[in-house]
Amino acid sequence: MAGKKRNKVKSEEVAGFKYFKVLAGMLEALHDAACARDRAHNRTLHMDQYVTLLLMYMFNPICSSLRAIQEASELKKVQRVLKVPRAALGSLSEAARVFDSDLLIGIIGELVEQVRPVRHDAKLSDFDQIITLVDGSWLPVISKATWALFRNDDRHKAAKAHVQFELLKGVPVAATITDANSSEHTVLAERLEAGRLYVLDRGYARYELLESIAAARSSFICRLQDNAVLEVIEERLLDDDAIKAGVVRDAVVRLGCKATRGKLARDVRIIEVECTPHRKSSGKTARGGPEQGDTILIVTDRLDLPADVVALLYRCRWQIEIFFRFFKHVLGCRSLLSTDKNGIELETYAAIIACLLIALWTGRKPTLSTYRMLCFYFTGWADEEELLRHIGKLQQQDAGEKLS
Repeated sequence: MAGKKRNKVKSEEVAGFKYFKVLAGMLEALHDAACARDRAHNRTLHMDQYVTLLLMYMFNPICSSLRAIQEASELKKVQRVLKVPRAALGSLSEAARVFDSDLLIGIIGELVEQVRPVRHDAKLSDFDQIITLVDGSWLPVISKATWALFRNDDRHKAAKAHVQFELLKGVPVAATITDANSSEHTVLAERLEAGRLYVLDRGYARYELLESIAAARSSFICRLQDNAVLEVIEERLLDDDAIKAGVVRDAVVRLGCKATRGKLARDVRIIEVECTPHRKSSGKTARGGPEQGDTILIVTDRLDLPADVVALLYRCRWQIEIFFRFFKHVLGCRSLLSTDKNGIELETYAAIIACLLIALWTGRKPTLSTYRMLCFYFTGWADEEELLRHIGKLQQQDAGEKLS
């Protein structure tokens, strides 16, 4: 039986890319990257053009594969608006290997500087450190990616994206790609910066890492293992705000037994917080989630913060989980275009740039609703007036919530 005929990308489905002009000047500097060895000047697809095509792929659901990107590059309208040449499939595949992904890190930094803080809890205003959520997530890759062995088993391949996410701006700001066996706490230890408050889940609860964060002139809020060994120095009284936030204990402690105490050479604070059970739409407790009355232990070196703010910040860690869902299921990074580590880094960094562009265009953190409207615009289904009306409604909602 003959296979189903595949629909080709049409020129009217790739309209509206003038909004990428905010990025054009930054990408121009990458034009001659990886051209030093091309003495015969045979290269037709340059790095700035390749990144632009990756962004088109992320903002256009019709472009769902490398082949679709290649077909789109043949359209005169795409070539004119995006200033890209016709790209052969081989050139797109080669680009993932030859263009240095690290060159996009500087562009991400420039865009992050332009993003303004989004709506957030008033208790987090005027914070003296950059609140940075950190976590890692697996990215399945196909069997050809021999560098991404998982569980030391040739049958399983996976990469891991280690992401840092600025809470008050609502955007990812950095990512590191490794094989899935790499430990999250080791990767973070190599990427520490001063002036940040790192919010971490219990996979990062290594005393050496917490000490390294403090030594880097930053701070931490991290969930502890339930069986953590500690010596109480001072029990603190709970105020009304702490009790309302579900805090049941606030104490200054020393962590670890005699064998491990030297790895965290400072007094810290533990906050014990009641968990809210995760409920399904049916009303039943989600499988594997916390039960009513369960508590978690949170450790921080910020002895000055109110206990309810510490609890609030740890609850906000869920925002990075929401980002991973957006990253994988909306921007298309669940099915990667490349098997090469450098190619996956290029795609990951392009996805971060896409999130930053959404934040700059709309003044809000990326959401599925806004992403859909942008896709409607870029595919020609919505005109610019409808896009601006959508953004205006969102801004009015934010203004109304601030007044209330």
